[in-house]
Order: sequence, then C-alpha cells, then structure tokens
Amino acid sequence: MACGQKVSDMAETVIIIPARYASTRYPAKPLAVLKGAGGVGRTLLERSVIAGRRAVDQAGGDIALYVATDDDRIAAEAERIGADVILTSESCRNGTERVAEAVKTAGLSPQIVVNLQGDAPLTPPHFVTALIAAMRENPGLQMATPVLRCDAESVQNFIADRQAGRVGATTVVSNRLGQALYFSKEVIPFTNGRGVVDGVVPVFHHVGLYAYRPAALAAYIGWEPGPLETLEGLEQLRFLENGHPVQAVEVSAPGAAFWELNNPSDVPLIEGYLARMGMD
Repeated sequence: MACGQKVSDMAETVIIIPARYASTRYPAKPLAVLKGAGGVGRTLLERSVIAGRRAVDQAGGDIALYVATDDDRIAAEAERIGADVILTSESCRNGTERVAEAVKTAGLSPQIVVNLQGDAPLTPPHFVTALIAAMRENPGLQMATPVLRCDAESVQNFIADRQAGRVGATTVVSNRLGQALYFSKEVIPFTNGRGVVDGVVPVFHHVGLYAYRPAALAAYIGWEPGPLETLEGLEQLRFLENGHPVQAVEVSAPGAAFWELNNPSDVPLIEGYLARMGMD
C-alpha cells in the first residue's frame, strides 16, 4: 500500500528512507526533534528528507524520493513535510529489508536503489551523488556504500562511546580493491586508543547509506541473517557473510561534520554540529 506516490513511477534511481518507530536503542527516533543553527526544531525524519532532496537536486537525472515505514505516526510526519510514503510491513528486520519490500510493494523498477538511512541528518548531498555516480559508471557494481576517513576528533568520540558502553558509529576496513572486509561497532583497526597513528588517521567511518541493483536486493531478502550480522547488529554484513562484495566508495567532507543519531546522548552533539555548520 502506498500513500501519495505514483506507483507507475519509472525513475532510473530511487532514494528510499526507511524509518521505523520501534528502535531498540532509541524508540520514536525518526520523530526526535533536533534544533538547527537558528534554533528551529525539525524532526530527524524531516532533516533526513531535506538531505535526500538536496542530493536529488545535485545528482541530476531521473530520481524519485520516498519514505518507507510501517508506522502511521511516521507516515503522517512524512506527509506533513510533503514526502511520498510507501507503507511496509512490521516484519522487516532492518532498513535493507524495508527498502526491498518498498520497491516490490510500490511496483518500482529502477536501475539503482539508494537506501538513505533516516538517522544521518548531517549527510552531505555529495555523499549520495558520489554513490550514484559510482553505480552509473560501473554497471557491474551490485552494491556500494560510502566510507569517510575520520579526523582525530571523530575517532576520540568513537572511543569515548565504547568506553561508556554506548553502541555508536560503525567503522570499516577495506582491501586494496576498495572492497569492504568487515564492518564493526568496535573501532577498527585497533589503534590503542589513539586517533592518529604515524601521522595518519587509519579509521574509516561507515556512512549509513547504500546503493544496490534490484538483483542484489532480491538476493539479500533470500538470505537469513548470519552470526556476524546478529552479533554486530549491522545489516550490511549479510552481504559479506554470503560472499557478496560490497564496494567502499571513499568520500570526504572538508569543513563538515558527520554523525548519526544512534542514542539520545547524540542529540546535543548533532545539534552542536548543526550550529557549527550554520544549518537551520
């Protein structure tokens, strides 16, 4: 069932923001209000939709944007801010499953499907456009995700989260072909508590953003979660556990900050970043 969206949409690329109410670590997270630089409060969902719309404007081409949810309260908020909604079932176990179901439910047939997770309101538009560009340039690429080399401040924030027992940002290590070897909620690679090693920050932040071919999404929902996905709570590990390569597209964000909303304690940190970057 779809609300306010064109089921016949034949866009080359679709950006879908999966949003659920019953988050384990932060219930009702998509409706959490974040104040911007001017003191204006916007819900996390609204800020995520704004990020998606900016990406659509920059990427060019035929791109559609949707919110996928199983909750009427989130659907109502999406409609309030003028976003098209695709209603999905409560059985979706993660955002990738929800995106896959949304594509099927709405009868969409894009060449590229982008999963813009709804907990990253600081996502710069060029992260999304870089991912779409990588998929457009390499038709054989089945799945890709951005990675961002951390600065020393970010690494220390990651380490502080883990020392406080908070499950926070995700880090990633890749091979020389740019393919992800592993994703973790721990800080990898091991740096012995340091942000800079031999003059370099060796830690890469995994950005909560994915691009897939429809065939990759179809394969994903046919696999059961594996032990690593279950332990880490990271949906993308299902691809690696089934021998499916995940291309890591390196992006940069000079002068910008990037942080996801994982816990209530992240709210003041993100609001500080919004103020610092002058984002209303």
